[in-house]
Amino acid sequence: MTILNRPLSWIAVGALALTSLPAMALEPFTAQYQANYMGVQAPGTMTLAKADGNTWKYSLDVRSPMAALSQNTVFDETGGGLRPLSSKDSSALLVKKRNVQANYDWTKNQATWTGDIKPDRAGPVALKAGDMDALLINLAIARDLAAGKPLKYRMVDEGRIKQLGYKVEGKESVTVGGKSYDATKVSRVDGKKEQIVWIVKDFPVPVRLLQREDGRDALDLTIKSFK
Repeated sequence: MTILNRPLSWIAVGALALTSLPAMALEPFTAQYQANYMGVQAPGTMTLAKADGNTWKYSLDVRSPMAALSQNTVFDETGGGLRPLSSKDSSALLVKKRNVQANYDWTKNQATWTGDIKPDRAGPVALKAGDMDALLINLAIARDLAAGKPLKYRMVDEGRIKQLGYKVEGKESVTVGGKSYDATKVSRVDGKKEQIVWIVKDFPVPVRLLQREDGRDALDLTIKSFK
C-alpha cells in the first residue's frame, strides 16, 4: 500500500500554459506537516536530501503512538525528469504492519518488489522513460505545474502500471507559517479514491495533500513550516 498514490467540472490542463518553462531546480529542504492519518493526528516531516553523485532521497515520515507511515524514494534527475532508482514503504496502524521495497533497474528496464507484497504484484514490470513511483509523482507535480507542463504521469508502483492525470480546479488561499498564499488546487479521481493537492508557486512540494477513500479522509497533510 503506497499511501501517496491514493487517495477530482475540470479545467483543461492545457490552460496552465502554452509554453513549457525550465523545470524548477532541485534543492534540499525540510518541510514540517500536520498530518491526519486514518483519523489519527500526528506530525509529519517531508525532506529532500542530496545523496551520491546525481542521486537524491525524497522522504515522508508520519509518526504517532498509534500509527506510523514512512516512505522514501531514491532517484536521479535525467533529461529534466525524475527517475526512481529504489524505494521503501512501511506503515503501521495499531497491530497491522507492512513493509515493501522496490528496485527500479534502468539497465534492464524493469521494476521488482519484495517484502509484504503478493507474488503476482512482485514483478518484474517493464519500465519506460518517464515512469515514476507514487511518492515521486507528488514531487513532480509542483515542478510541472510551475513549468506549465501537462500533469500526466505513468505510475509504476507495487507491481502495477497506472496512467494518472491531474486537473486544475482553480485557486484557493492557504496559510503556511502564519502567512497566506494563493495556491493552485489540482486533483484526480481513481474510482472511489480521490487525491487533492494544493501547490504554491516557489514551493517545491505541495503545501497540502488530501487523500480520500469512499468519501472519507484517509490522509491529510498540511505544511506548517519549510526550510
